[in-house]
Amino acid sequence: MNSEVTPQPATSVPSAVNWFRVAWFLGLAFGLAWLVDLALFLSGGLANPSTGLLFQFQMLLPAFSAMLLGVFFFKDSPIFYRSNRGASRWFVYFYFLLTGLYLIGSIVSLIQPALGTTIPSLLLIPNFLGLILLVVLRMKAGKNTFVDAGMAGGKARIWFGYGLGLVVFFGLQTWLNYFFKLGTVVDLKTAFPQLGTSNLPTTMLMFSIALNTVIIGPFLGLIISFGEEYGWRGFLQTELIRLGRIRGVLLLGIIWGIWHWPLIWMGYNYPDQPVLGSVFMVAYCIILAYFLAYAVFKSKGIWTAAYLHALNNQTLSFFVLAVVAPTSTLYSFGMGLPALLLGAIVVLLLLRDPVWKETE
Repeated sequence: MNSEVTPQPATSVPSAVNWFRVAWFLGLAFGLAWLVDLALFLSGGLANPSTGLLFQFQMLLPAFSAMLLGVFFFKDSPIFYRSNRGASRWFVYFYFLLTGLYLIGSIVSLIQPALGTTIPSLLLIPNFLGLILLVVLRMKAGKNTFVDAGMAGGKARIWFGYGLGLVVFFGLQTWLNYFFKLGTVVDLKTAFPQLGTSNLPTTMLMFSIALNTVIIGPFLGLIISFGEEYGWRGFLQTELIRLGRIRGVLLLGIIWGIWHWPLIWMGYNYPDQPVLGSVFMVAYCIILAYFLAYAVFKSKGIWTAAYLHALNNQTLSFFVLAVVAPTSTLYSFGMGLPALLLGAIVVLLLLRDPVWKETE
């Protein structure tokens, strides 16, 4: 993979997977995340008001794991504390601070569940400050400081072109749910009681919700989604594609799906379907892994994947919660079997691109 998106120096790219490093990363990423899931399970599961906050905290942990190893243990890492003197190090230190704030917030919300919805709102402040910090560092030091650290921004046309493709993809699935009676049209004022007293026409309400979820939401959640992407696409993908890009991304998708299993077992995404839900989640992550990897290969920037990851989550939520609700999580479009088949077709088309045969 291109050095712009990898945490390995361009002058020394090993030809084989460093399984020792992979094992350390997976041990941290799985161990920390599953510990958070255990805390959530013991605190009432998905019914706990702190669920959303703990989900965000969990998303930060893959990047935290990769950064912890890269900064303090892997001496040839471009973010190793003794060699990285560029401006990007300040974002890394900020990220450690942000993860610590989420840890404190999660503990407080578990002790005081009534604060489970207030703390996430407060944590929007450091997330917003993190975006400002990125812009300031980029303007002050230039793009190479992030390129050299494996945190390149990517190409704007990929951000918005592939982003538009995602919105169209989920929009098509929503129409198919409606056409084949695999879903029901959502009553906005029933689904969103806080809007029940609004005198705005339904079309204006729909526009307002779409603006906040699909347009603004992905940027507000950019650093949170970066938490997964720097870990999965930035660190782990860089290692695994030494098996070959197609095989490496397949293995990554399987690992990524398994990482989600404790949430699936608690009823997330596929309620009351712990077995089939686990299988479907792995399949969904494989499909999404190919799409995000393709975006990284074409854009040469890990932040591209972070944006598309956030947009994927926000857009799916918008269409499911505000437009047409699937009647079955397993057999409707969205994240069910028809969606997986449609996604597999998209992946087969993507795999026709020669970029998958490149070795760097």
